[in-house]
Order: sequence, then structure tokens, then C-alpha cells
Amino acid sequence: MKIINLLILSVVLALVTGCGENKTKSTNSAKTEGQENKKLLGITVMTLANPFFVELTNAAKEEAEKHGYEVVILSGDDADKQSKQINDFISQKADAIIIAPKDTLAIGQPIKAANAAGIPVFTADTGCSDKDAKVVCNVMTDNFGGGKLAAKAMIQGLPNGGKILILDYKKAQSCILRVDGFKAVISAHNEANPSKKIVIVAELDGAASEEPSKKATEDQLNANPDLKGIFAINDPSALGAVVALKKADKLKDIKIIGFDGQRIGKEAILRGEIYADPIQFPKEIGRLAVQQMLAYKNGDEVKSEILIDTKLYFQADAQNDPLLK
Repeated sequence: MKIINLLILSVVLALVTGCGENKTKSTNSAKTEGQENKKLLGITVMTLANPFFVELTNAAKEEAEKHGYEVVILSGDDADKQSKQINDFISQKADAIIIAPKDTLAIGQPIKAANAAGIPVFTADTGCSDKDAKVVCNVMTDNFGGGKLAAKAMIQGLPNGGKILILDYKKAQSCILRVDGFKAVISAHNEANPSKKIVIVAELDGAASEEPSKKATEDQLNANPDLKGIFAINDPSALGAVVALKKADKLKDIKIIGFDGQRIGKEAILRGEIYADPIQFPKEIGRLAVQQMLAYKNGDEVKSEILIDTKLYFQADAQNDPLLK
């Protein structure tokens, strides 16, 4: 009887122990499964102070959330801050990262850290110039083509030629391409029309924002009081030039060509403060960046770069723009 009781007790203990082990495994499995099912998309852009990037990120968020992604959107503002943001995304084990780099070269190091962690990286609006950093796909405006359009607008606005200023931003690949496209067309125009040359008297860093561009314009007005035109690489930069020209009472004498076509830029075009913009389509950039991410995650082939054309926008376009009514 004692032997039988001992056998029964052993069986019961074995069953209890076995159940306990199964429960632990089941709990651990559930945790792992929950973590794997959580999909996080980290997005960091040059700055959320620019409405362009607000539109871009909102469109990206909307597209990603349709597919069950939690989306975190951050304003980069400077290279060091943006690098830390990407490292945070890596620590959070993000499923993918989309970046609009503040500095196209400096961004290479954090991208390489994401590469090492096995997290796919996509860029939007501007790419990465570090060739050792792997970016799955770069979705951006055809900035070189947009710069060419900006030059055509400048030529139209200055039929007799004249001195012009370029407000650039050399830390962003997109802005470099805009200026390159602009200068290529201006150079060809000058060769074909030596009596109507458009002379670039200075290229100054407007930091892609209003206040530095205002200061750069003021400095150039003092150096070249006969200035006839300004090409600014984005709308905030163009609006900085507008403020400087208003202050100097020269707004009617100088043609400003911006770039972006955000509402603030379009409204300035409607008022006649900015002559024209090659307009971009930030919502399309944001949506396409997420769509490439989804395609990559699905194992589909993804192009390394997608370029989106710009379109020239003048005051007549603003007058007929339903969004400005």
C-alpha cells in the first residue's frame, strides 16, 4: 500500500511540474509573439518647423497606420539630435526608419548603426551622401529638374538680365541639386544671350530658414544695391528674403524665386511677393516612402530611388488655386 501511495504521489508531482513548465513556456511564447507583432515605424525629418515636413510626415503616418504600424515622428533640427533620435529608434527595435536628413553626410553614421541592427532605412526629400551607409530607397523630388525650372522662371522674370543672389543650404543633398540645376540653365542662357546675362554675384547660406536668409539678403543688398533677383532653395528662405526686401523698400524691384509650393509660399506668390515656385508634393513623398517600406517588408523588389517632378507655380496659378480661396 505504501508503495502504491508513493507511486501515485510521484505521478501527481510529475503532472503538476509538467503543467507548471508548460504554463511558463506558454507565457514566454505569448510575450515573444506580442513583441514580434508590434510594428514600429520611426520617422525623423529635418525640422517640423517647416510646413513641408509636417505635410510629408502626416501623409506617411496615415499610410503606415492603415497597415497597423505605430508611428513616432520627430523633428531632427540638428545633426547630433537627429543621430540620437535614430539611435533611440534602434534601441526601441523599430521595424523600419524613415529619415529626411538634416545633414546628408553626418547622417551616414547613425544609418550604418541601423544597418548593423538589421533595421531597414528609407530616406525622404533628401538622400544620404555617405556611400557606406545602406538606404533601401530614397524618395525625393527631382531637385535638379526643379532647379532648372527655377532658372527658367528667373529668366522669364529678368528678360534683360541682371545681378542675382542664391540663398543655398549645402548640408542638404536636395538643396545642392536645386542649385546645380539652376546654375546649369543660367549658364546656358548666358552663353546664348551675352547681352542679357544673369550674373550670380553671391551664394550665401540661408540655412533653409527665414531669419538667416533675411540676414544674408540684407548683407547682399548693402554689397549689391542694384540686385535684380534672388533664388532661394525653399519657401522659408524665400520669405526671409521678402522680409529683408520689404524693410529696404525693394520688393517691387527684385524678383524672388522660391522652391516648395507650401501654403505660405503660395500665399506670398498670390500677394506678388514671390515671383514663382517650382512646387513639390510632400504628401506624395511621404506616402511613397511608406509604400516602399511596405513593399520591402513584403519581400517585393524596391527601386533604390524614386524621383517626383516639380511644376512651376506663378501668381496666375495662385489666383486660380482652390486651396487659397
